[in-house]
Amino acid sequence: MLNRLRNIQWRQVGYFFLALVALVGIGMLMSLVTNKDQTQVCSGLNVIVEGKETFIDQKDISTMIQEKFGSVIGKSLSDIPLHGIELELKKSPYVSHADVHVEIDGNMQVVVKQREVILRVINQHNQEYYVDAKGHKIPVTLKYVPHVLVATGNIKEGYKKALDPVKSKLVKDLVRIVEETKDNELWSNQIVQLFVNDIGDIEIVPRVGAQQLILGNADSLHNKLERLTNFYTHILPKVGTEAYNKVNVKYGGQIICERKGDWFIDSLQMKISKKL
Repeated sequence: MLNRLRNIQWRQVGYFFLALVALVGIGMLMSLVTNKDQTQVCSGLNVIVEGKETFIDQKDISTMIQEKFGSVIGKSLSDIPLHGIELELKKSPYVSHADVHVEIDGNMQVVVKQREVILRVINQHNQEYYVDAKGHKIPVTLKYVPHVLVATGNIKEGYKKALDPVKSKLVKDLVRIVEETKDNELWSNQIVQLFVNDIGDIEIVPRVGAQQLILGNADSLHNKLERLTNFYTHILPKVGTEAYNKVNVKYGGQIICERKGDWFIDSLQMKISKKL
């Protein structure tokens, strides 16, 4: 009998009983928390709206919760559908993420993150919509007008419902141009608008100068913007902002500048050639 007792690994037995006591304690604590949640009431509503846009604000969120779920303050926590409120908030085309939870003091915390729009499209039928950073269409609202580039002209793609993905190559190209230029010091200041002309070429409407800056499409975009940068750096200071009607980088490896009177200049070699 004594030998059997000596062979027992008392340390492991002790660990076992400690683990058992911890599990029982956790179970009792969870039971207390559950009972508290069933009796505790919501003591307040705190709404946080994240993101640089202001499509929606704290009042909009509070009003939506009030209209859909009634007043939550003073209501038992067990009667508040937190997940249902999250799902309802995510239905808004201006919301990319929503989190609803209750703090230990009974205060209900609502955190909403807004979608970031990067382009406003006005198509050939004057139908307007925004495009967000993930390529989804966002409806225009009169409440808030974000400071983003506007694309106009011969754009066929329209708007049917919120969060539809952009489909046409043209609008995808417009989005690529915005993404490529938004963090560039020169282009973020120089581009006022994007315009699609009658033959479907994308043009930059510049802040300085009256010339048309023709990109064509977004293929080889980085190279095209480099050529336009060379134009602004090396050519424009020599000829002035009113020298050319058009600056075309649509064709690979070329900068074609058109003067009034149908004259062209090869801006890379600075050789003038007459339009045939």
